[in-house]
Amino acid sequence: MKKKCFKVIFLVWLFLLSSFATCQNMVFALSPASETLYQGIDVSAYQGRIDYGKVKNAGIDIVYIKASEGDYLEDPEFKNNYEEAKNNGLNIGFYHFVRARNEEQAIREAEFFSNVISNTQPNCKLAMDFEVFGDLSVYEINAISKAFLKRTQELTKKEMVIYSNTYDATNIFSNELASQYPLWVAQYGVRVPGNNGKWENWIGFQYSDVGRISGISGNVDLDRFTKEIFLSNGGEILKPINPKTEEIQNAIYYTVKRGDTLSKIAVRYGVIVEEIVALNNIQDPNLIYIGEVLQITTSDKPNTEVTSSTSTYYTVRRGDNLYRIARRYGTTIGSIVKLNNIPNPNLIYPGQRLLIRREVRPNDTHASGSTFYMVGRGDNLTYIANRYHTTVANLVRLNKIQNPNLIYPGQILRISNS
Repeated sequence: MKKKCFKVIFLVWLFLLSSFATCQNMVFALSPASETLYQGIDVSAYQGRIDYGKVKNAGIDIVYIKASEGDYLEDPEFKNNYEEAKNNGLNIGFYHFVRARNEEQAIREAEFFSNVISNTQPNCKLAMDFEVFGDLSVYEINAISKAFLKRTQELTKKEMVIYSNTYDATNIFSNELASQYPLWVAQYGVRVPGNNGKWENWIGFQYSDVGRISGISGNVDLDRFTKEIFLSNGGEILKPINPKTEEIQNAIYYTVKRGDTLSKIAVRYGVIVEEIVALNNIQDPNLIYIGEVLQITTSDKPNTEVTSSTSTYYTVRRGDNLYRIARRYGTTIGSIVKLNNIPNPNLIYPGQRLLIRREVRPNDTHASGSTFYMVGRGDNLTYIANRYHTTVANLVRLNKIQNPNLIYPGQILRISNS
């Protein structure tokens, strides 16, 4: 009798514990905005060329494509990703990676983003991806976000969505933003994202950054979307009437050297001193510092000076890395490293002048045999070693890696010696 009573009590206790856990999950989980879910991915140049026919056949309904970053960098694969996804009947959205440090820069980025995606026809909301904050305050982050979102909507006439991980949704973004813009939330390793206390639901849920999809080589972000991700106002995005757009595209960054004056720099780039002073908020035109980075708006094509039919000089801008420069000019990281005697491919500086030669084919291997690889989100040394038929130990040795478990997106790794 005692054993039976104990058994009944134990079963009741298990039932109550299970019920409590279920209630806890319901309380701390964020629900989708509606029941029907669409399978999606988000992509950028990190994924290289994509076979969208295979992606479509794999059951993917929606693809979010990176369009731009900062106020001058168009994703190298944006146009190709858009055309191929469109040709294969996928639903399309665009996102912009915000780098702004103040509201003025946020507006410039919104104008640049709007210009990049002009003359396209997405059918999903435009997304703001703001996740690298540096030493910005919460107030500044929200002010920048608000400025970017508002200006983008003004120019494109399209609805917006905020992409954010659960932590930032909880601790960074404001209730005001949550009330105005829906949420595309990122949280990995969970069946449902956690409640953030601001948004009542999600319209996008990025649940993995190491997904595998037919038609894509390597990892890709996996998402689920609800019907609310679709635009209520479709149609083409018209090119914004914005006289500053061309100036943004023709902006270069110059690092002050010993002996420089604003007059010398102005003559060199065909501008006037007053323009440099105004653009950089210089208090004393007679006082500039070695190593100071100045933004200069030129009237001609920026940053390049062609010296022959095959050679070009490129001036490094903020946000550049060797992978992007190599892709832009149809050359290789190895070629740029060799031509410019660069000791560390991960260290280039705004204002640095690089010699570029275009006679090599656009891949990551130099004719001499050196191979380089730019780390993408979700990569680890084991995956990279297997991909290039080498070993983790070899990668650690070649790149002098202190912690084999710590590599970061954008880092350039030497795969083999020349």
